[in-house]
Parts: sequence; structure tokens; C-alpha cells
Amino acid sequence: MDIFRRLEHPAELSKMQKYNITLSIRRQYLIDTIVNNTNLVNLDYLISIELDKYESILQDSFQDGVPLRPDAEMAKWTTLKAVFFCSTVLTTIGYGNIVPVTTEGKAFCIVFALVGIPLTMTVIADWGRLFASTVSTLVRHIPPLPKCVRNAMVARRTSSYALWAVCFLFIYLAAGAGVFVLWEEDWTFFDGFYFCFITMTTIGFGDLVPKQPKYMLLCTLYILVGLALTSTIIELVRRQYAQSWRQLQALRGPLAENFRKLADNAPGLDVLAFQQDLMKVLTVVSMPKRIGSKKDKKDKDKAEKNWEETLQAVIQDMTTKATSKEPPILQIVIYESSV
Repeated sequence: MDIFRRLEHPAELSKMQKYNITLSIRRQYLIDTIVNNTNLVNLDYLISIELDKYESILQDSFQDGVPLRPDAEMAKWTTLKAVFFCSTVLTTIGYGNIVPVTTEGKAFCIVFALVGIPLTMTVIADWGRLFASTVSTLVRHIPPLPKCVRNAMVARRTSSYALWAVCFLFIYLAAGAGVFVLWEEDWTFFDGFYFCFITMTTIGFGDLVPKQPKYMLLCTLYILVGLALTSTIIELVRRQYAQSWRQLQALRGPLAENFRKLADNAPGLDVLAFQQDLMKVLTVVSMPKRIGSKKDKKDKDKAEKNWEETLQAVIQDMTTKATSKEPPILQIVIYESSV
């Protein structure tokens, strides 16, 4: 970060000084044209020429992103802003509000990105796996729900993990939006939420960027933690569905055999009811067993027993429905006609 500042800050100051001198000269020409001109016939034409030149300098400085006020805080390549720029490079967000303009700065940015981006992505992925393992460990130690509640939630259990993960991410984005509203005077809550979402998804349009230099370090920390949380949520959802897929693959052979038997022995099967019962069984099977560590044998046996009880409850419910069905009633209606 200090290298970027040393490479880019002198060039930025030189360009600011150049534009300010040129702007002062054009401003003085404009004033002299108005004050010292005695020919009132061509006065409007001369003023318009000098005003166009003055406005051209303003447009050029705006396109180059050079502030014309001689204020140290207006400079882009301060230490805190250089830290913020490095974080946007390493996380591939790339807002575009701060960019290197010198050849040396561009060359160093290429080397910095080639080395830093893979390392940063590896660290963020490791944080995601670490947080995911921590969350999974905490979930395993939560007391099991009552049997009636487990049976009621069995059809929703798999999708609830992904839903809760997404809800937590939106809470984090909303909290960041509330903080940015306090930091940035011209931002609304929606602007802050939009900025946080665009940042955490590494889209980085650059239309909204924090401008307060004193909050750049906290903003960088928020972005890094948010990217780690996003990686954690993705890892949790991936683990859940990977486990469900493995268990469904293990059941593929037995289920195919049972389908063939049902096709041969149950021609009058209620297909809709069977599909609903089958979804319950598959959901219970895909539920993660809340098994503790190897040292905690008692909790492990208890978790396995609760999982098996839930599965048996669903199977018993299917059996009860199947045995309680009354045989179909054949109704014969005889119509008497006078024909």
C-alpha cells in the first residue's frame, strides 16, 4: 500500500498543480477580457471564447479525476485510501474510483494482483470453512427438538438451512447499510444496502463509493469480514446439499427396486399420496445426523437414536395411511326409462 502511495501520490500532486495553474491563467484571461475590453461590439463573442476555454479546463480535470481544490483531504492517494484500493484489488471488487495512472504504478498493480488475489481468495475460503465448521459444531450442541416438532418440520428441514443462511446475510448487509448512512451524509438506507450487496457479491460497479477517508479502514474491515461470511454461507449450503445428494445416491438402488415392486403389485396406488410420503422419507434421510465428537459417546448415541426415531415415525405414518385405506366402492346406478 505504501508503494502505491509513493508511486502515485507525486504524480497526482503534479497533475493537480498543473491544472490549478492552467485554470488560474484562463480565469485571469476571462477577467481581463471583461474588464479591459473597450470594444462593446465584440464583447459577447470574446467572452464566450474565453469562457469555453475555461470550461474546457474544468472538463479535462473532471475526466482525469483530479480535484482542483488545494486540499490535502481531496487527494486520492493518501495512506488510508491506498489501503482501501489494495483491498479492492485483492478481493477483485475494483470500484474504479482510485486507479494507478503512472506506468510504474500500473506495472506494480499487475504483479501485486497476480500474487495477492490467489492468496486472498485462499484465506477467505479458509475463513469460510472455519466459520462453517464453527457453526456446525454449535448446531450439534443445540438440544434436540421434541419428537412432535421434529415430525412437523421434517418436510422443511433441508431448505430451512439455506433460508436462515440467506436471512443472516441480509441482516449483515442491513447492519452495514445503517452504519454507512451515518458515515455518508448524502446516502440513504437503500443506497447503503445497495453498496453492501454490490460489494459482497464482488460486482463493484463503483457508482457508490465511501468518501470519508477516516472510515476507510473500518470499511475495509467490514468488506473482508463480509466476504468471509458470504463464503461461510455458501459453504454451509454446499455441505448440506452435498450430504443430501450422497444419501440420495445411496438410496437410488433400493428405491428403483421398490418402484418396480410397486408397479407390479399395486396397480391401484394413489400416486399423489405416495409422492408426498416419499418426499417425507427422503427429507428425513437427507437430514444431517447431529452426531457429537468421538469423545462424547453418549451424545452421539442419543443423536443417532433421535434421527432413527424421526425416520421410523414417518414410515409408521405411511404404513398407517396405507392400512387404513378403505377398499374402493363400486357403485352401480340403474336408470329406468320409458323408451
